[in-house]
Amino acid sequence: MSEAFGPDFITITDEDGNEFELELVDTLEHNGVVYCALFPAVAEDEETGEPVDVDADDEDYGLVIMKIVEEDGEELFSTLDSDEELDEVYNLFMERFFEEEDE
Repeated sequence: MSEAFGPDFITITDEDGNEFELELVDTLEHNGVVYCALFPAVAEDEETGEPVDVDADDEDYGLVIMKIVEEDGEELFSTLDSDEELDEVYNLFMERFFEEEDE
């Protein structure tokens, strides 16, 4: 994925109405489904504008994998249907990430 134009940020609203800003890291197509790898956006200090330190061990911070589904002619982000699907797609993303590191 090219960073020529900077990172892509999206806002997701869950079923409780909570909004989350995520950074799109990569996409891949597998078995006819498009999956997206996202990370929570790094928050900025409101006064200084500097990035706030993120605790990598925080359970709310980490790779988020979603798929794109079509509903009423509109493309929406959706969670994966099973742990097996999540494990399979997670492994595909990890393979891609490590391939890019080796280059």
